[in-house]
Amino acid sequence: MLHLRMIVPPDRTEEAVRLIESTVGTTHVVVLPGAAREPAGDLVMCDVAREAVDELLHGMRELRIDQDGSIAVENIDFSLSTRADAAEEEAPGEAADAVIWEQLSGATHEESTLTITYCAFMILATMIAACGVVLDNAILIVGAMAVGPEFGPLAGVCTAVVQRAPKLAVRSLIALVVGFAAAIVATTVFSLGMDALDLFSKSQLDADRPNTSFIWQPDPFSFVVAILAGIAGVLSLTSSKSGALVGVAISVTTVPAGANAAVALSYGDFGQMWGSVEQLGLNLFGIMLAGVLTLYAQKALWRTQRGQWTRPSKR
Repeated sequence: MLHLRMIVPPDRTEEAVRLIESTVGTTHVVVLPGAAREPAGDLVMCDVAREAVDELLHGMRELRIDQDGSIAVENIDFSLSTRADAAEEEAPGEAADAVIWEQLSGATHEESTLTITYCAFMILATMIAACGVVLDNAILIVGAMAVGPEFGPLAGVCTAVVQRAPKLAVRSLIALVVGFAAAIVATTVFSLGMDALDLFSKSQLDADRPNTSFIWQPDPFSFVVAILAGIAGVLSLTSSKSGALVGVAISVTTVPAGANAAVALSYGDFGQMWGSVEQLGLNLFGIMLAGVLTLYAQKALWRTQRGQWTRPSKR
């Protein structure tokens, strides 16, 4: 269950309450007239099943509650209520399958914004991966994958395509391109510095490297893994299974490919550099393609499951 707390202009309170009561999966409706001071209005609260919240939020936005008042959504970690149990049973579909599009758009907007922190994580992750590449150390490669924040902008692009939000798409693409460009440039300088300290060498880069040579040698499996990871990543976001994102991060060769390209560039090995760039592009394209198709599939499936579920108003 989710908890909605809204500040509603008094002239729209009755309509908002009517909408809540006519939405399947809602309960525990509370109205406190005149309780809100900034902005002024009535405080309206209710609990709603996850499956029904997207429809309810859409209705509230049509009433312009988000513009003239406010809408806050909170998770309910634990609830003891027979009525809440009944509301969840009434709601169509399963909670785990429901996509809250407003929440997804908000989350991807935040994660896909180009910030100093985002760039710092990208640079640090790529530098860690560079150490893993030169030392042929799989543990460092996995660690770098987990640190990399690139899935946020990738998810932003997918959401923007499905939701037809060009501003989010541009913002996400800028974060993705600038983040990787900054990371590769910084890691190239880092590699040159490590070489000057005799900590990196070209012979290490040219060695067999059985644990990491796949990074600059893309093959069909690279695309297959990217597709599967894109599906898993989007499902983890839309179902709030955020723990799965770690598995997604360490299953695709994005940050390591950028790192290998940077180290190869520092030594003038353009063969490895272009192979790494191809690997990077293949993984990014595969993740975005799978993410877009997954969101479209979820949208169609949920629309089919939900149908036109409504219940008579209590008024």
